[in-house]
Amino acid sequence: MRVLFACTRGAGHFNPMVPFIEACRRSGHQVLVVGPPPLAPAVERVGYPFRAGAAPPDEELGPVWSRVPSLSFHDAERLVIGEIFATLNVRAMLPGVRAAVRDWRPDVILREPAEIASAVVAEEEDLPHVQIGIGLVESHRRIMSLASEATDGWRAGLSGRIEATRYLTLFPAALEDPDAPELAHTHRFRDPAAPAGNALPDWWPGDDRPLVYVTYGSETAGNTSAAPIYEVALESVAGLAARVLLTTGQPSEDGRWPAPGRHVHVTGWVPQADVLPHAHAVVCHGGSGTTLGALAAGVPLVITPLFADQPANARRVAAVGAGLVVEPREPGAFRSAVDPDDLREAIERVVADDAYTTGAMRVAAAMRALPPADEALEVIAATVEAG
Repeated sequence: MRVLFACTRGAGHFNPMVPFIEACRRSGHQVLVVGPPPLAPAVERVGYPFRAGAAPPDEELGPVWSRVPSLSFHDAERLVIGEIFATLNVRAMLPGVRAAVRDWRPDVILREPAEIASAVVAEEEDLPHVQIGIGLVESHRRIMSLASEATDGWRAGLSGRIEATRYLTLFPAALEDPDAPELAHTHRFRDPAAPAGNALPDWWPGDDRPLVYVTYGSETAGNTSAAPIYEVALESVAGLAARVLLTTGQPSEDGRWPAPGRHVHVTGWVPQADVLPHAHAVVCHGGSGTTLGALAAGVPLVITPLFADQPANARRVAAVGAGLVVEPREPGAFRSAVDPDDLREAIERVVADDAYTTGAMRVAAAMRALPPADEALEVIAATVEAG
């Protein structure tokens, strides 16, 4: 088969697709990734063929993003999904996706829910398409609902037809809301190729206290309203009786976020697989990649959700007893305005109470019980056969 993968920018959108791309490659199928130019470094770093479309110009994006800080979380989400993902991004990407499909002639398109241009082109070219989840079903439904009006503006009734397509996800049912209805054609898998970690440098010689890993992904440092979470985190761990590794997603040599003590090591990035085998707790914003990675390793979390699907992920982690959620005390405050004392108390509770580790290990067991992503090829082949 020739399988085209369509994705928007951002690690949280691309990384959930990687196990399925790898499964296709292991079975000898040809793959091509299509996305906006900012996605290129992430795709090319892992060696996949990439065809770049276009991104909306700054003069279109700027006025939309400038409205976000003044809006509530839900209004901002509605604006970003409806105006950026389902409108501006689609307009920019349609020519590139059309060209890729007509030149490369895929048998099927695998797309993540925020990438809508590929669904439009799939219908234009009478190609089957499959969804790859980037979060919980609750979050997926939220994206589809907020994008539906704009999506149907591109092709009448398209949102309903997207909802009826097959849905592949790495999220275990054990993490989903048991009261939320399942999508009609959900297929759950695990990543069979989770990388083995390398030895972690000894940044704390002579210190064998528990290790707390603090990470807020690759996008937070560049977000004006979210970046203050680093100051909060550093203040909260300043007096913590633990070793602390904090990654910023950006070069740390500029001293923007200096370590508050010898027990804290601040750096730009460390492979997650190197850290998790040693961590007693992960402090993060609840991004899907970090959340699933920590849970797969049986490591409990302390989550300060900031945007996108993170509040939903945080709620479910807390509900299954695999961690705690810390929110700002003041209603309506930016989500990064967490009280450092509240965050420190939550970290201390999760490190000290084995019940949270037990909760994380239950989810890890559920993930291990899922079939490997290679078995998704049967679902994809059935989609192609059905036309």
